[in-house]
Amino acid sequence: MKRNSTPRAEGDKASAPEGGKVSAPRNKAPAAALAAPAPEASDVPVSAVLARIQTLWSSLGPVGQRIADFIVKNPREVVHMSVSEVAERTGSSEGSIVGLCKNLGATGFQQIKIALAQELVRPVDFIHEDLDPQDNATAVIRKIFQSNVQTLHDTESTLDAKAMERAVKLFRKAERIEIYGIGSSATIAEDAHYRMLRIGLNVKLAVDSHVQAISASLTDAKTAVLTISHSGSSHETVTATRLAKEAGASTVCITNFGKSPIQAYADVMLFTMARETNFRTEAMTSRLAQLAIIDVLIACLALSDYDTSVRTLRQTFDVLSLKRY
Repeated sequence: MKRNSTPRAEGDKASAPEGGKVSAPRNKAPAAALAAPAPEASDVPVSAVLARIQTLWSSLGPVGQRIADFIVKNPREVVHMSVSEVAERTGSSEGSIVGLCKNLGATGFQQIKIALAQELVRPVDFIHEDLDPQDNATAVIRKIFQSNVQTLHDTESTLDAKAMERAVKLFRKAERIEIYGIGSSATIAEDAHYRMLRIGLNVKLAVDSHVQAISASLTDAKTAVLTISHSGSSHETVTATRLAKEAGASTVCITNFGKSPIQAYADVMLFTMARETNFRTEAMTSRLAQLAIIDVLIACLALSDYDTSVRTLRQTFDVLSLKRY
């Protein structure tokens, strides 16, 4: 997360640790229970805890939101508290606190405390600022660029290197790769398709929901599927991922951090970390993070078969050079 070298603009409406309660993103109904399926806890260090809490807040139940609000409002106090003390202060149970920690990608409360302590050593500032009708071009440039930088930094902190390595192995093992994306995710899927072609992979793109369903149903154990869905809740992409999984294909999904239906059908999850402001939805701010993950994925794939990748890149470059003046 970005360090607090940049002052917050007056009138900023973005949620921050100093503000206490974390605001739920617009147009998203809270989930009924804290115990809904969560991202698998990672054995790598958890980072960007406050950003993760803000991203997950709207999907938590009332108890989970109360615990989350307490952590965001009192991070310095929480690092010195036991799980039972937090439970007493929030009127919750130890089980609810542990459940929230697992939703955040940690193995337990102790790991969250360590991550919070690390964040406090490196002061942070939530800079996803809302645009204001009175903003001039200078203010808009600053806010948009800072928000994009923040999204990339939060995503870097969240991205699991071991998950990336598993994804690379699945794609290298597969005889055929299929990529699915709908709406704003379709352009990201097209970029991934183009770049996999450039390094010599046998890859197919499907951005039409009917084609996705047909193609996914015809996959097999020799196929690996990459699904790109910011929400992880789009009916078309969830259905395509489910069909591919049921057909025996390996499945990798790029989605925003949090609980979503697509996780039930994904072998590997690669998480972005994006938050919305009044003029920019999460899906808009997540595009750069998705592209950054694609950058990492392609680089790792190329390095895993370096000689072949260099040869095919040169070959395709020569072909494309004929199309230039």
